[in-house]
Amino acid sequence: MLVGYMRVSKADGSQTTDLQRDALLAAGVEPGALYEDKASGKTEGRPHLAACLKALRPGDTLVVWKLDRLGRDLRHLVNIVHDLTERGMGLKVLTGQGAAIDTTTASGKLVFGIFAALAEFERELISERTIAGLAAARARGRKGGRPYKMTPAKLRLAMASMGQPDANVGDLCIELGITRQTLYRHVSPTGELREAGRRLMDQSRRQQGS
Repeated sequence: MLVGYMRVSKADGSQTTDLQRDALLAAGVEPGALYEDKASGKTEGRPHLAACLKALRPGDTLVVWKLDRLGRDLRHLVNIVHDLTERGMGLKVLTGQGAAIDTTTASGKLVFGIFAALAEFERELISERTIAGLAAARARGRKGGRPYKMTPAKLRLAMASMGQPDANVGDLCIELGITRQTLYRHVSPTGELREAGRRLMDQSRRQQGS
């Protein structure tokens, strides 16, 4: 059985699926086996695509007008086709740059294999760039990851406030824009510096002296 999927980027009526619908029907997809979304290709939630993929059964073929109607990007597309293949289903693209893809044929599987290899190559490049970026940052004295929200100025306010008997920890955290965990990592309940707080203050003094 052939199952068709269509998508346009705008839901304001300025775009229609008429061209896609005509092409899918001409390819042999029955009107009752057509699914349509009106959403950006980058949108995570495409309910009719999810319903379409769920409706497919072993031996069925998903038919799309162009590749960009289906996947958000190359990796997303590869993941969809891998899932279809594992479930015993095929993908056929009618036009555009992916028109040679028909995973129900040997030549179509070969073409998609090239797409999958490109997606893997892209992942490796991104990983290499990330590792190189972290190494360069460490060489300059910076560490990767999310920076602390605590600053020397906030730390001084926290020390002064926590030393007060009527200090409200919840209000203080809201005012400073930090969590309780961050606060107590740097300052004791009596306002004394803890190890993380001492390191932050020492770092601040070194930067001021340089």
